[in-house]
This record gives sequence, structure tokens and C-alpha cells, in this order.
Amino acid sequence: MKHNPGFLKLVDQARARVKECTVADVQRRMVHGEKFYFVDVREDHEFAKDHAKGACHLGKGIIERDIETMIPEKQAAIVLYCGGGFRSVLAADALQQLGYTNVLSMDGGIKAWKEAGCPLECGQPA
Repeated sequence: MKHNPGFLKLVDQARARVKECTVADVQRRMVHGEKFYFVDVREDHEFAKDHAKGACHLGKGIIERDIETMIPEKQAAIVLYCGGGFRSVLAADALQQLGYTNVLSMDGGIKAWKEAGCPLECGQPA
């Protein structure tokens, strides 16, 4: 997907304020049993089609509204991802503005997750 220049500028500005991690970093956290929230910020239909195994869903369109209900602890470790790493950067920036102090955006999003051969799930969580 080709992104518009204004969107890319906005993402670049947010990226300067946000910490990112790789798929390998997330896998390492999982292997070591680290406690963190793994949040898919894509649209509902994208999440339903497939998502990273173990991820919960809170779409970018509602994350600012609902994050404090899902994750009330502002110091909780949170890793966000989207389709390619753009929307998750914007969402991470918004969460930091809401006072969350341990938020990461997974670089490359679900595309990088799939390319690395990491496990997927389909459908909505039970």
C-alpha cells in the first residue's frame, strides 16, 4: 500500500518519540515468559482474518478511548503492532500522551511477523 506524504510525515514525527522493537525482540520476550500486553491495533476485519498468536485486539480507532479499561496500569509493558508498523507508531505515541510509560511499537507489523514464520490465529478471541 502506498501511503500519502502527509501520513508519512505524521508517522515520522511520532516515530521520533516512540520506541520500537523487532519481531525477534517480541519472540524473545515470549520465550522468556515476560509479562506484557501484545496488542493488535488493526481494524476489526483485519484482526478477524488473522493475528499474532496470543495478541489481544484494540483497534487504533478506539484505543485512546478504551485502553484504560483494558490496561489500567500505566507502567505495564505494552507491545503494539499493525499491518506494517505505521499505525502502531501513531497508537504508541497516543498512549504515551495518555501517560503510559512502557509502550513499544513492533517494527514491520504483522507483515514482518508472518515473514518470520511466527504463529498466527484466526477469528475473534473467545
